[in-house]
Amino acid sequence: MDAHPIATPEQHAHEREALAIFGHPSVREARERIGAEWLATAAPGPDMRAGFEAAFEEVMFSAAVWGLNRDPLRPRIVCITRLAHPLGDLAIPGSRWGIDNPDSVYRVIPISGRELYAIRGRVAERRLTENYFTLWDADMNTIDVLSGHDLVVDGEGRFEIAVDAAPAKGRPNHIRSTDAAVEFYIRDVLLDWAEDVPNDLAIERLGPPPAGPAPDVDAKARTVVETMERFASLTRQFVAPMIATAANDFGLAWSADTAGALRNQFYIGGNYRLADDEAMVIDVRDGGAAYFTVPTGNIWGTTFELPGRTSTLNKAQSLPNADGTWSFVLSPRDPGVHNWIDPCDTHEGILTLRLAEFPGGRPQGELAAASRVVPLAELRDALPPETKWVTAEERARQRAARAAAYARRLPETAAP
Repeated sequence: MDAHPIATPEQHAHEREALAIFGHPSVREARERIGAEWLATAAPGPDMRAGFEAAFEEVMFSAAVWGLNRDPLRPRIVCITRLAHPLGDLAIPGSRWGIDNPDSVYRVIPISGRELYAIRGRVAERRLTENYFTLWDADMNTIDVLSGHDLVVDGEGRFEIAVDAAPAKGRPNHIRSTDAAVEFYIRDVLLDWAEDVPNDLAIERLGPPPAGPAPDVDAKARTVVETMERFASLTRQFVAPMIATAANDFGLAWSADTAGALRNQFYIGGNYRLADDEAMVIDVRDGGAAYFTVPTGNIWGTTFELPGRTSTLNKAQSLPNADGTWSFVLSPRDPGVHNWIDPCDTHEGILTLRLAEFPGGRPQGELAAASRVVPLAELRDALPPETKWVTAEERARQRAARAAAYARRLPETAAP
């Protein structure tokens, strides 16, 4: 796997086009209008308001990246939700949105249910804990899905997935499309940032070349504007139930395969509001999940600073309690706990817990999360005695290791 699976020539060409369309007059006008409307309806607190401009640019640029890849006759594999990075002399904005998962590499492919496609690729020797090829309709509802666990590969890790409307009839690696199918949403989850590698991917539409011309720049700009409006609306939809609950109260998990949620993945979400001298302890029973993640974010739908702060922790990055449960601490000030979820200088925001990859496809044993707010001065007494405490030097090493591991996804930032 010599070529980088994300920073491909196709990805870079697409990012350049997205940056150019970002300056289109109709796109600029829409950005100003959508931003003003969003701010007026959100009534954000001071911390959320302070982060609006940076987060809003990412959400809108993600819409440009995604909206430019809507032609099923000329499909591209495009990675979305990337961090800002240089591309030659260009500064490519970040493209996170939708309460992104910092462990995931998300890629999208437009398709038509009336066309035939082949998705080809190669898995790394170290297989991913979680990897899904999900085929969506226009409302992000699942039409069909293939798990990476069921992917049949050859001796070199190569595979080919057939995408068509016919029954599988024993064919391995088959995804059945319908007239409602519009897009693949592919998740490669990197549980170990330092070791896991996303799959190599390529797409081919089978059949004769497209009969008509590709959309012109004005048509592409209209699609981008529609996507920007949709992303702002969907973000409000995703965040609304999290901010409607009482602050610092996390409870029942839910699962779905609609509106972008992944089947058999459980979500727990809520909002926090903490003073400098307070800490929220979140106790988790994971139901046997091979994977979970606990990221913080803002009401605009982007996660907080990555990668050099512990604003998100997954199962590989966390330390369990002696009884197999997990305890996390969210607090504005560093409490010196290994499992500290850093809200990146905010006192308010949203927190999500996502659990997946259960034995047999469903939770085994108790699946639960409970939160409690304690004075920071009393935190040691509120945690299990085996809790790992860290020094300032150990925290610095933890952050440095995370930053180095995450940088593997962003080769554009490496020194020449």
